Amino acid sequence: MASRTDIRPVVKLKSTAGTGYTYVTRKNRRNDPDRLVLRKYDPVLRRHVDFREER
Repeated sequence: MASRTDIRPVVKLKSTAGTGYTYVTRKNRRNDPDRLVLRKYDPVLRRHVDFREER
């Protein structure tokens, strides 16, 4: 049986605005096999921007 870290790996989400701010989260590989893109709050810019998964 697959371990928990194989199905839900830890990924870093980096701001596309170039501020260098990152979030750390887990993702489900079965539901999101591609790179994850989430719209989250960037406290450096004080607004919501896209955060992309980096490996």
